[in-house]
Amino acid sequence: MMVAGIEWILLEDRPEVLITVVEPGGAKFGVRRHSLHPIPVNMPAQIASPPAGGHAVFAETQHFFFKQRAAIEKLRADNMLLKEELMLENKFSVQPTTANAAALIAALQDQSDQYTRKIEGERSKVSLLEEKAGNLQEKVGRQRRKMGGINAAREEDVQMQKQMRILENRLEKAYHKYSSKKLQIGSLRDHIDNLRRERLVFDDVHRKLEKGLASEKREMAAIITQSNTSHEGRERALTEMAATKQAADQEQAEAMRAREIEDREAKTMQILKDEKSARKKVLRGTWSVAKDRTSSTQTAEKVKEYSEAFEKIQKTTGVTDLDRLVEMFMEAEDANFSLFNYVNEVNAEIEKLEDQIGEIRAEVERLRGESSQQESLRLQAVHDTEERLRNAEARAGRYGRKLEGAQRRVGALKQAIQDMFAQAGCDTPATRSMLGDGGVSEANLMIYLGIIEQRTNEILQRCMAASAGEPVEGGASPPVKPPGALGVTPRVEGSPGKGMVIDLPSTLADSDSDGDENEEVGALRPLDRQALEQKVLRSIARRGDGVGHAIRKARSDSRPISSAKF
Repeated sequence: MMVAGIEWILLEDRPEVLITVVEPGGAKFGVRRHSLHPIPVNMPAQIASPPAGGHAVFAETQHFFFKQRAAIEKLRADNMLLKEELMLENKFSVQPTTANAAALIAALQDQSDQYTRKIEGERSKVSLLEEKAGNLQEKVGRQRRKMGGINAAREEDVQMQKQMRILENRLEKAYHKYSSKKLQIGSLRDHIDNLRRERLVFDDVHRKLEKGLASEKREMAAIITQSNTSHEGRERALTEMAATKQAADQEQAEAMRAREIEDREAKTMQILKDEKSARKKVLRGTWSVAKDRTSSTQTAEKVKEYSEAFEKIQKTTGVTDLDRLVEMFMEAEDANFSLFNYVNEVNAEIEKLEDQIGEIRAEVERLRGESSQQESLRLQAVHDTEERLRNAEARAGRYGRKLEGAQRRVGALKQAIQDMFAQAGCDTPATRSMLGDGGVSEANLMIYLGIIEQRTNEILQRCMAASAGEPVEGGASPPVKPPGALGVTPRVEGSPGKGMVIDLPSTLADSDSDGDENEEVGALRPLDRQALEQKVLRSIARRGDGVGHAIRKARSDSRPISSAKF
């Protein structure tokens, strides 16, 4: 008995292992078939079209089947080896011993049992994988339903591409908007710089005007203070004059009353003296009676008058005693004399006060004249200050207009320099990296002019070298560099000691002159290409006829300057 062979049979739905044992007579017996777990019919389709989103599970399943196929191929190879060994043994040993055949059968059965155990293990693994695959298929189905179908990924990809294009368009628009805003910011920054410079100029003018106004205010304050002092002095003088006049009027009224009292007392004293003399005459003797009788009529009248006067005095004073009345009149006369002296003193003082009043009136008139003069001076100073202020405002407006004109001319000059810079072929990456993207400004204007001048000199040098038949060293011009300092003109190589100087338009304007605007316009006006060529030709014509011939030859060339390469 011997083993005919072990065969693997791969059916449509499952793989099987066939073990055949053959007797020495040729009869077959002991056929054992072991079936593996059937392979799902739709497995190739699942392998061919992995579900969307299940790439990891698909890769794991494919790897597992790859291992299964490798094991099957190995078993096939072992089967072929066993077949070959069996054929060799049948060839050289036609009738083997029964013990050997039994041992071989036992070994093969052990091997078959071992493979059966392995197959069962693989079957359990396949069942687990099928369960996992079912779960994954269910998850894939739910995910597909959730995503919206089989074409959801493709549609989502299309939508994503559309969204990306929309976002790219928005980004491009935003970039263009950013560029325009950046240019606008640059122009606004230039405008801010111009306004700052204008503010500095106006601040300087404003400080000067404020200084002049402060000095004028100080002068006006001094004049006003002096005028107020004069007014106060005049008011004090008028007050003193009024008080003095009032005191003089009072003293004059008192003097008039004193004079009236003195006149009345003088009349009374005269009456008393007359009575006393009459009494003495009566007491002196009677010898004059006859004489008195001759004038009795007159005396009677006088006595009557004196009696009436005496009665009046008695009624007025209430004194009946004649001696007492005489004493009273004597005392009154002394008092009147003292009052008379006082009145004389008061009159003298009044005369002095009148003189002082006259002086004060003269001083008041003088102060009035001075006050009116000072008022006219103050008004004149105010008028002069207002006139100076109007002149300063007019100058400020004129300076502002000149500044606006200068800014417009500088703007035109910047544009002309930018055009000339581009036409001359100076707008290269090297110059852009050196000068930046800000364009021409007041800070780098001379640098642009220096680069244009250097480029012009290089072109002229090439023209002269081409006309003279001399090769240009290196075949290319050196990189463009800005001049070392403002106003320094680079020299043309090949012509030592003869530097070509191009007179640049002056950007400095005299801020104090009023009639130089036309000259400034002519000096700051940018030159066009033809005028620049003529100016360069005139400056180079002095160097000799050969150079002039070369330049004329360069001018006759049809190729424009801007087409020359660095």
